[in-house]
Amino acid sequence: MPGRTQQRPDIAPETTPDATPAAPPRFVLWREVLIAYAAPAVMATAGGIATGQSELRTAALTTIAGTSALVATLVGLRHRRRSADSWAARGPVPLLALAFGIGCAALALAVGLAAAELLPRIPALADSPWPDRLRIDLPLSAAIAATMTTWRWRASLPRRRRAR
Repeated sequence: MPGRTQQRPDIAPETTPDATPAAPPRFVLWREVLIAYAAPAVMATAGGIATGQSELRTAALTTIAGTSALVATLVGLRHRRRSADSWAARGPVPLLALAFGIGCAALALAVGLAAAELLPRIPALADSPWPDRLRIDLPLSAAIAATMTTWRWRASLPRRRRAR
């Protein structure tokens, strides 16, 4: 009919052809860990190259990206074990992601402060600037990785229908 628009199937990805809601993308842990390592490694390396900081280029591949990958692995494993009826699967996504980000950052800060205090006592690391970087690298990387992993895990859960 003239004047009527037809809905194209490629415009409405939220439903399948039989009008049932499409399943959200699956949470695949190895992909989350790979992205958690690669993204900060590339960005911090680019920052180290742009500013001429050789220690930042080294930290990009070790403490920054390594911490992100480790935290994404641990948080992702924890989330995969949760049931769909758990408090984490029901709470608001921003609050949940913020809670995991702050919690992981606090733990990483404690580890970073302890390592920055203890590692310079090792003779080979006594003059290295590397232990001092741990105070910033670990909590920042942990917060970003935990927040992103939690948010992506929650997005992979099926949405519940609200009671009307």
